[in-house]
Formats: sequence, structure tokens, C-alpha cells
Amino acid sequence: MVVFAGQGDARRSLSLLWRAEVAAPTRGGPGPKPRLSVDAIVAAAVAVADEEGMAALSMRAVGDRLDRTAMALYTHVPGKSELLDLMYDAVHAELPSDYEEYERQDDWRVPLTAWAGEVLEFYVRHPWVLQVSQARPVLGPHEYANLDTLVRLLGATGLEARTVRRLVGTLFPLVQGSARTVADARRAAAATGSSDEEWWAARSAALTELVPDFAERFPAVTGLERDGAPEPPSEGGGQDAVPYPEREARETFRVGLDVLLDGIEAARARRP
Repeated sequence: MVVFAGQGDARRSLSLLWRAEVAAPTRGGPGPKPRLSVDAIVAAAVAVADEEGMAALSMRAVGDRLDRTAMALYTHVPGKSELLDLMYDAVHAELPSDYEEYERQDDWRVPLTAWAGEVLEFYVRHPWVLQVSQARPVLGPHEYANLDTLVRLLGATGLEARTVRRLVGTLFPLVQGSARTVADARRAAAATGSSDEEWWAARSAALTELVPDFAERFPAVTGLERDGAPEPPSEGGGQDAVPYPEREARETFRVGLDVLLDGIEAARARRP
């Protein structure tokens, strides 16, 4: 399920994102109910998406969480499209935007590695964010703060701006792809009703029976599985409780990031 941001009224959405105008408060009524606010609505919507997924998000679901009707929300947020933009940008505030916090490191690789790791965990905490297409960015302040931090970290490599621009477009998909696999691995058992072990056991047995010449037909894949298989986790180690697909995704992320940073180092060495 891919969701495109920025489908609401452009001026109204950007005004809310940048808090350029404040929505009128609801009228005070009897009882102890707190007044609604844009921030309260966004926080409730994020909670719905975190707990139940993007498919469960609706103005009614958010209103129920706030003990209000959906109509009461429209005074502050015009609709679901604008709400999605606000949610997306709001959670990006969790990411460090203090460049100096990263800059204290002597080696440019260290802060870039730290940034990528923190963004990976951010996506795993909020997997619904990965469903928001990057084809049309939200253009909110927190999203820009994260982007600005990355550009500055890459700028510390000394590479020219055109190369830095393309590296931004390379790093985000690397982190997002790994985070998506981790998030999917955590949801798979509950969503399908079978564990990873049950799923692989059934299909491995069937594949061996139905395709007895698999190794001859796909020698490169077979060789990779034989020679490149990961080391089994040590007994009693902290990784034992982590599902195999998640362990693989995290190791793939680590190796892929290291190779990418090696490529950046090689590009730096080629500079005049």
C-alpha cells in the first residue's frame, strides 16, 4: 500500500506544517474535556498508525481515540490528506537534527554510520512512514531538518555538491529498504498465522521434492547459499531471540552501508 502525500490543499497543508497560521479553537463546552489542538490530533493519529497500521487510519478512528466526533477534528485539520502530511512530519522530529552532535567525531564515517542507524530504528518504530511515497515529499520542517543534517554530514566528505545530491538519493533507499524488511519480519507471523520456521520448513520440503535439479538449474544461487551462509547465532547470545529474517536484514544493512562508505572514501581519493 503506497500513499502519496501532499494531496490536500497546498496552502492550507503548508500553513499547518509550518504553523504559519493557527487553526481556530473549538468552542468550550460543558465538562472537563480538554480543548482540541492540531498537535493533539496529530499525536492521536500517529498512535493509531503505529498500533494498527496505515489501513486503520481515518478521521473517525482518530476522533474515537480523542473521545470526539470526526466532525470536531475538521475545525483544526481540513481532512485526512492534510493529517497524513502532519503525521509524517511530526514523527520526523524524533530524529536528531543537531549537526554539531554528529560533528564532534573526527572521522566522517562515524557520524554517517550513526545517522543511518538512527534513521533505520526510526522507520522500524513507525513502519507506516515507509508507505508514504517519496515521489512527492511532504515539505515539512522536521523532514527538512533531517535532510539538512544528512547533507551537512555528506558535505564533510569534501565531495562536490552534485555527488552529495546523488548520495542523499542512495542512502535513504538503503536505510528504508532494510527497515522495511525488519518491520515486515516482525509482522509476518501475526499477519499470516505461521512462524518463519513453519513457513520455510513447508516450502523447503516441497521445493526439494518438486525441483530435484534445483542446484543444476541455479548454480550461482546454490553456491551463494552454501558459501555465503551466515554464521549461526551463538548459544545464549542476545541475537537468539531476533527472528532470522530480521537478523539478515540488519546484517545486510550493516554490510551495504560499509561498502557504500568505502565507495565514498574511494571517490574522495580520486579528487584532484
